[in-house]
Order: sequence, then structure tokens, then C-alpha cells
Amino acid sequence: MLLSQLPKSTKTGKKRLGRGYGSGVGGHTVGRGQKGQKTRGVMPVWFEGGQLPIVRRTPFIKGKHRFQSINVQPISVNLDFLNKFDDKTVVSAAVLAERLKLNPQEAKAGFKVVATGKLEKSLEVEVLATAGAVKLIEKAGGKYVFVK
Repeated sequence: MLLSQLPKSTKTGKKRLGRGYGSGVGGHTVGRGQKGQKTRGVMPVWFEGGQLPIVRRTPFIKGKHRFQSINVQPISVNLDFLNKFDDKTVVSAAVLAERLKLNPQEAKAGFKVVATGKLEKSLEVEVLATAGAVKLIEKAGGKYVFVK
């Protein structure tokens, strides 16, 4: 076995700055540049250079439900999941909530069928759906009823 064929047994450690002039990365400025705010200490990540911070610029939302999400997104349902239903089943929001075992508060956001996967059953879908999902539903022999 040759010395050049030996496996590497050491890892290069983290560069330790500011450990004296002899280290090659130590001494006067230690890689921080010359003068200025960033050379002198740690700045908070949210610091915006002295201008009014975004936390103080945004309005304070008052009221009982101020910590709840303002715009609630519908729950995504893949086409693969719809294969669990029997043929000619009417798939509505109530049926999906029951099948997913959601309480009424969780199901309040609504549902949206997304064109992910294959649909092998012909169903009547009465839930929001993407344009691609509508094509695949109708291609499988199903029917899509537009719902607002």
C-alpha cells in the first residue's frame, strides 16, 4: 500500500479567528474589515439600519381573534385520495370532512381538489378543484359541479 493511497483520516476544523498574529487569521481586525458598526459587535438580525422597524410599521390588529390567521387556505385533497370512494359517489365538503375525520372548525376552511396522482373512479365532485383536476375528473368519466 502506498502512502498516497491511505484513506483520509482527519477533517479540517472550523477556522478559529482572533487567536493571535501567528495563526494567520488573528491580530488587528480578524477578518471583519476596518471600522464600522459590524466590526464592533453583534447586531440583531431584525435591525434595519435605524429606520422604523417593520414590527412597528405594521398596524396593530385589535380584537378577540387577532392571533388567528387572517386568510384561511382550503385543505388540499389529492386525486389519489378520491380513489377511496366508490363509483358514482357524490363527493362534497361534508363527505370529505367525515372521511378525513375533521371537526367542523377544521373543515370550515373548505377543500380543494388538486391534480396530483391518478383518478380511477367516476365520481361527482362538488368541491373546489384546479383546472387540471377538473380535466382528470371528467377524463375518468366523472362529473364536476362548479362550487363557489
